Amino acid sequence: MTHDKIMVDTNIVSYTIKGSKEAEIYAKHLNNRLISISFVTVGELYYGAEKANWSKAKRLIIEQNLKNFVVIPYDYLIAQKFGFVYAYRQKKGKRVSWPDAWIAACAIRHKVPLVTHNPKDFTDIPDLKVITELTNY
Repeated sequence: MTHDKIMVDTNIVSYTIKGSKEAEIYAKHLNNRLISISFVTVGELYYGAEKANWSKAKRLIIEQNLKNFVVIPYDYLIAQKFGFVYAYRQKKGKRVSWPDAWIAACAIRHKVPLVTHNPKDFTDIPDLKVITELTNY
């Protein structure tokens, strides 16, 4: 089943910006769809640029590419979903980072599948549909 709307994890955005071979692999899931990202992904991209000490010109690449995505902002329903996801994974003995829990919460709240190259970070979360090209995880 295809969806008109889709959310992508930070790694997919990064692959897209870099034009890497992984971006080509995931293109079939993104073509002709409204692609969204979480507000957290925007922060993660800027964190990566800061950590790598990117120049102003290179940071501009991030800003230009962000125009290709609908950025999902914070709201109270996302915060509720975040609390559920974070606690659920802990109860199951499965680690989840705060950013990944927020990203999952955004996808669940908006009822859109999440495309990721890190599926192990999102497995077994109720109401979250994960799309990946990885087969062993």
